[in-house]
Amino acid sequence: MSDLEQRVILALSKVIDPELRLPITELEMVSNISFSENQVSVEIKLTVSHCPQADYLETSVRAVLEKEFAETEVNIQMNVMTKDELAALKLKLRGDRAPKTNPFGPGTSTRVILVGSGKGGVGKSTLTANLAVELVCQGYRVGLIDADISGFSITNQLGITSRPTRLDDLMLPPIAYGVQVVSIGMFLDGNEPVSWRGPMLHKAIEQFLTDVYWDDLDFLLLDMPPGTGDVAITVGQLLPNAQALVITTPQQAASLVAVRSGLAAKRAGHEIIGVIENMSWLEQADGSKNFLFGKGGGQSVAETLGVSLMAQIPISQALSAASDAGSPLILGESLDEAGLSLKDLAKKLAETKLPKTNRTLRVKLSS
Repeated sequence: MSDLEQRVILALSKVIDPELRLPITELEMVSNISFSENQVSVEIKLTVSHCPQADYLETSVRAVLEKEFAETEVNIQMNVMTKDELAALKLKLRGDRAPKTNPFGPGTSTRVILVGSGKGGVGKSTLTANLAVELVCQGYRVGLIDADISGFSITNQLGITSRPTRLDDLMLPPIAYGVQVVSIGMFLDGNEPVSWRGPMLHKAIEQFLTDVYWDDLDFLLLDMPPGTGDVAITVGQLLPNAQALVITTPQQAASLVAVRSGLAAKRAGHEIIGVIENMSWLEQADGSKNFLFGKGGGQSVAETLGVSLMAQIPISQALSAASDAGSPLILGESLDEAGLSLKDLAKKLAETKLPKTNRTLRVKLSS
């Protein structure tokens, strides 16, 4: 390789494929580098012809080459990988794992956390989305599965409108605010309902685990459906090393059902990290607290399950508005008490010990 070609490769190593999170040089996307008197030419091979990042990659390649070769014309040809090249790339991405392999089974180094509740309407999805984004802000690699197949909402929470890019049988998850995300909502047109029986639900969760290219994650969060039905059973089978967070509100009716969710998690062999009480109070203009839904529900659930009450999140109009806008509150420059509580909760999660079966296998989380 000539010195000029080495300069091109070094410059293009700074261009990161936004879906695969690797330099395009490592992905073998760069080829046919050539030079003339006043021109540098390079071919960039996309993984698929409909690659949603094509314009971004072309712009990024042009920018780094124009910086490296000032006053030299840059010529870029955008093409598509051959079947053999794509097959080699998929093999490289999977590493030593066979196709259709669940990377989060026994022995995984990823912290798998199930965010569940006994009933709907307790703010579980909103909390999950904000926790995922805050963990990214703290320097962790985070994936998020919307396991609430019938009541999916994570796509709206994070403002995701794109679909996963398919490399034959391998899917690249969209990334929002640094979080790798997959949801059944990405495969539907509009607000289409999903009415599936158990076998279909099991297959969907299994495919989210095995058919998606997940990076080397520090955390995988699952936004669980309410209750203890088919999805909870499937997750118990596929993710035996998972830990669980139980979400409730202060009212007695919600806390009683939340206990059932926690007991089901324990029965599946999942370690419960703690309980989060959401909508704990509404702060008044004079600084006093209005306990609209009563008191004590979160503490009651925690004591029954034998774990700690990790956080009490007050009612927040800003949190609700941010969720509706698809822009997580946790990213705001000025956080209210709910935002500060979520930030502190994410820090507690990161410091929580791994499941006992995994502790000897886990290396230190990298930022």
